[in-house]
Amino acid sequence: MAFFESVGKITFEGKQSKNPLAFKHYNPEEIVMGQTMEKQLKFGVSYWHTFTGGGTDPFGAATAQRSWDKLSGMDLAKARVEASFEFYDKIGIPYFCFHDRDIAPEGDTLQETNKNLDVIVDLIKSNMKSSGKKLLWNTANMFTHPRFVHGASTSSNADVFAYAAAQVKKQLEVGKELGAESYVFWGGREGYETLLNTDLKLELDNLARFLHMAVDYANEIGFHPQFLIEPKPMEPSKHQYDFDAATTISFLQKYGLTDTFKLNLEANHATLAGHSFEHDLRVARINGMLGSIDANQGDMLLGWDTDEFPADLYSTTLAMYEVLLNGGLSKGGINFDAKVRRASFEPDDLFYAHILGMDSFAKGLKVAAKLIEDKVFESFIDQRYASFTEGIGAEIVSGNANFKTLEQYALQNNPIVNRSGRQEMLKSLLNQYILAE
Repeated sequence: MAFFESVGKITFEGKQSKNPLAFKHYNPEEIVMGQTMEKQLKFGVSYWHTFTGGGTDPFGAATAQRSWDKLSGMDLAKARVEASFEFYDKIGIPYFCFHDRDIAPEGDTLQETNKNLDVIVDLIKSNMKSSGKKLLWNTANMFTHPRFVHGASTSSNADVFAYAAAQVKKQLEVGKELGAESYVFWGGREGYETLLNTDLKLELDNLARFLHMAVDYANEIGFHPQFLIEPKPMEPSKHQYDFDAATTISFLQKYGLTDTFKLNLEANHATLAGHSFEHDLRVARINGMLGSIDANQGDMLLGWDTDEFPADLYSTTLAMYEVLLNGGLSKGGINFDAKVRRASFEPDDLFYAHILGMDSFAKGLKVAAKLIEDKVFESFIDQRYASFTEGIGAEIVSGNANFKTLEQYALQNNPIVNRSGRQEMLKSLLNQYILAE
């Protein structure tokens, strides 16, 4: 059965094309900085938004028109798998990602739930073999069910901690079976609403214990993914423990987890934390912790996680600038954790949305590569900090200076001459490169 009969395979037609169902910038075979675009970008489809999302919002019911929604239970789960692989093939995306509860429904018991998962995982594995598509990462949904009202690994209830462990254990086994390159933890309920009823130290200690247990079990079964944590400051919890890149890195350092974990950074989560996307990417990169990307954008006029498909070329350019300086994403990739707008309810809109995101990041990749090749920002930054390459600056950087020697230098009363930061000029250059590429 075909689920997207009105759409054929999406191909690259170039920026002069007027065809809305064609790529203008994403050419998977084009070489950028020594690798094909397909390998540089490693695009992934989010199963949850694309195949299970219905277009609901806090004030309205589902609007999405999906042929598989006439089914229910396991029949619905099986149909979604078939629809998903048809979509991956037609859009030309090599990877996909899912939560356990995206792909299979919960049963009345954990045993029944796991049996449902086994059936669907077998179906996914068969489709992966025939299509060549790969699992970028999988994860466990430990935030939707009422049992997680107080959190999962940070719950005040030890029974919930145990259930969450069993759920992640199963997902690690699934990840191994399907060859997942990474495994993600997103702590949607790992946070607190008020400190008045919260043992903050115990919750953080338990979160670390849980992550160590996950790594230990993965090693036990011979599964060696890149473990990732996805920061978010709030929503659904008022304060989540993985607030932003810096907070999460600090947590991983404290609990001895930096050797096994990196960050999966989402654009909309960064802006909710009061940062730009490129800020969190750079914080992760300079600390050797940049692992993967959830690609989307938020609406600056709305104060919640809108998960829009990325269209901001400044953001995609500066994001890819960080990725290229990072040497790529290794076992990570660029997963479109994004959903079509509620008013974009027809099946074809899924293709238009992914074309938008893929072209936006392809354009960003090309511009970022050119900026790096021409050393546009690096040359200016080198000049700006040149005082630290000689004289007293070199003494500071080498560790040979102290307060006494610095005072002696300052007492010479040499004139201090600062140079302009040239922000406007640099932004103008960025515009020039984006418009020229």
